[in-house]
Amino acid sequence: MTKVMIVGAGGVGGVVAHKCAQVASVFSEVVLASRTVAKCDAIAKQVEAKTGVKMRTVQVDADNVPEMVALLKKEAPKLVINVALPYQDLHIMDACLEAGVHYLDTANYEPLDTAKFEYHWQWAYQDKFEQAGLMALLGSGFDPGATNMFTAYIAKHYFDEIHELDIIDVNGGDHGYPFATNFNPEINIREVTAECRHWENGEFVTTDAMSKSAKFTCPDSVGTFDIYRMYHEELESLTKHFPTLKRAQFWMSFSQNYLNHLEVLGNVGMTGIEPVEFNGQSIVPIQFLRQLLPDPASLGPRTKGKTCIGCVVRGIKDGKEKIVYLYNICDHQECYAEVESQAISYTTGVPAMIGAKMMLEGKWMKPGVWNMEQLDPDPFMEDMNKHGLPWKVIELDSFSLEK
Repeated sequence: MTKVMIVGAGGVGGVVAHKCAQVASVFSEVVLASRTVAKCDAIAKQVEAKTGVKMRTVQVDADNVPEMVALLKKEAPKLVINVALPYQDLHIMDACLEAGVHYLDTANYEPLDTAKFEYHWQWAYQDKFEQAGLMALLGSGFDPGATNMFTAYIAKHYFDEIHELDIIDVNGGDHGYPFATNFNPEINIREVTAECRHWENGEFVTTDAMSKSAKFTCPDSVGTFDIYRMYHEELESLTKHFPTLKRAQFWMSFSQNYLNHLEVLGNVGMTGIEPVEFNGQSIVPIQFLRQLLPDPASLGPRTKGKTCIGCVVRGIKDGKEKIVYLYNICDHQECYAEVESQAISYTTGVPAMIGAKMMLEGKWMKPGVWNMEQLDPDPFMEDMNKHGLPWKVIELDSFSLEK
């Protein structure tokens, strides 16, 4: 019997629960935990209706380390799948260390008061996890996560040396709202409005947010989109673990409508992360905005279209330059039909399940704190094809993102 605990009951948590239930031979018992147990109950009800698998639910404040430790010691899961907020990563890692439980997350730690997407806080746990004989797998979502695997797979099978990396995340979905975010609004808006950093000639270069854009035509008739260069955390680990990279960039698609709304909200202070006083109470503007916007978990029934996320790598093989593009296309409505979620949550939740599966099956299990690309990509990539995220790889004659 292998028991796991999923911490977090948002859109991604629901997908992870559904996908674990589909592989009950590996995830023989799943406990759903969240501050709001009613959300866990709703997920458990969905999962049972779809798969017949029953999951228990428990209430826990993941920011309260002693409370989390007590729950972990009582339940004794082999692994915690952390799909709570990035602010809570270190608290959950501390609880796992104290309770002797392996750890996995989908996004790196982020301080509440600073829009910093960096790994160094979690990398500092390397010795603690190694000495405890426990494994912590960081960033087992799509980006980061699958994109790290794409890069590692391409580097392993197609190149002697990789020199340039462009990660391109396109969401061609339409939910019909004037303005909404496809995952946690607070995290999404903080990412988009943060300064851009890209890797060039051995260092990170900082530019203004959204200051560089390009047109990108997705394969398989998904469409042509405006993409914008921004910082994303996988650049930090990929440039560390692939030192031959001379340039690495991350791009994401945004509609002009989304950007117009974001600009206005920023201009009036609604995207701020510093507390302000209002009617005798301290509120954080972006957290208040989050309450006004549609819940990302509610977008599934109304979102149509596809996502196209992949990596373009330029490098050298047998002395000759070549370009390889590896990508996945995911249909929002197909995801909803399967797990009652839109594709953004689906593309994050499936790799979380696969990463956990890799650990539980012993294919990746080793003490310490690890980023995805430090591990063998082949079994993970094989499972992506089996569990709902099929990918394609093609060689390109040329590639440019200059507008």
